[in-house]
Amino acid sequence: MQIYTRVGDKGFTNVIGGEKLAKDSPRVNSYGELDELNSFVGYAISILDKPEIIEELHEVQKLIFDCGSDLADPSGNTKRINQEKVIWLENRIDFYSTIPDTVESFILPGGSQLASVLHICRTVARRAERSVVSFQWSNDMNPQNLKFVNRLSDYFYALARAVNKWENQIDNLYDRGGKVFHNEISKKDILS
Repeated sequence: MQIYTRVGDKGFTNVIGGEKLAKDSPRVNSYGELDELNSFVGYAISILDKPEIIEELHEVQKLIFDCGSDLADPSGNTKRINQEKVIWLENRIDFYSTIPDTVESFILPGGSQLASVLHICRTVARRAERSVVSFQWSNDMNPQNLKFVNRLSDYFYALARAVNKWENQIDNLYDRGGKVFHNEISKKDILS
């Protein structure tokens, strides 16, 4: 089997179901951003030495692929991301958030090499989220996908901070701004 199809030579790609789309279409862009994120997650795994987190990040990679598959299917019939998977990610965020000290200001991305790569994952996840938001304005899609992508950046942020704590690295605070994390907002307030 050849890896190249020559369809892309004219700026198009085939998506699930055989539909041909421009490579810069919102659909292709949204799952392309997730593919880039997945590559950075793979890089993070390559420098990890904690088997339990490697296993967890492999699961996150599979979920990112699942989300990309959902987005790549123009029929909307593929719904691999569901509320259960979003809740699983939220539980992991909650767990990692208990490890480092609480902060009231932004932190500068960095610390250990692994934490730095996880911060790259966080920002690529935010970019992917913006692409998914743009895509969903003009397309029907599984609403769980946007929730999942929104949680990904929080997950990588929480994990990066936990890694810095485990590796005795100090989170460098951005000290030129005010307190930004001082209000307790409940999930109920956000969802109402």
